[in-house]
Amino acid sequence: MMSQDNAPQDEPLIDLVIEDDRWEAFGLEHLAEAAASAALAGLGLPKAGFLISLLACDDARIATLNADFRGKPTPTNVLSWPSEERAAEVIGEEPERPEPGEVDDPEELGDIAIAYETCAREAEEQGKPMADHVTHLIIHAVLHLLGYDHIEDEDATLMEAHEVRILASMGLSDPY
Repeated sequence: MMSQDNAPQDEPLIDLVIEDDRWEAFGLEHLAEAAASAALAGLGLPKAGFLISLLACDDARIATLNADFRGKPTPTNVLSWPSEERAAEVIGEEPERPEPGEVDDPEELGDIAIAYETCAREAEEQGKPMADHVTHLIIHAVLHLLGYDHIEDEDATLMEAHEVRILASMGLSDPY
């Protein structure tokens, strides 16, 4: 993409599909782009050459996805589907970083879905701005796409440390 002065412009990192208009009013596009970019930068990865698909939906849609993919027919805040398995071979170790693709043919990291009602309810229950909570959830989901997980204690410690550091780089407090 070229601007009027013919200087190259950054391609978006997030391919956003909005199914629930409340996300549009919320300003998810900018927030998701900033959060995902910060997550990559926090791991020493460039924004250019990567692509993430994000579905901004409601609780009903995410409950269906949660049932279909995890056998849990209830709403959740965020789901992620990595485009390939990137987990570390040893518990508690860093996953191998993916190589970026070309700007016009980016490496697809995977898909994320996020549910409006659950995010809004959790933010209210936790007494924090919804924007801060959603930023954390996007970063959390991007880390899942990059091979991080929190099933084993050692992996959870590693993942949460990255989340806290990335959020701090954005001026946001520790969510834990």
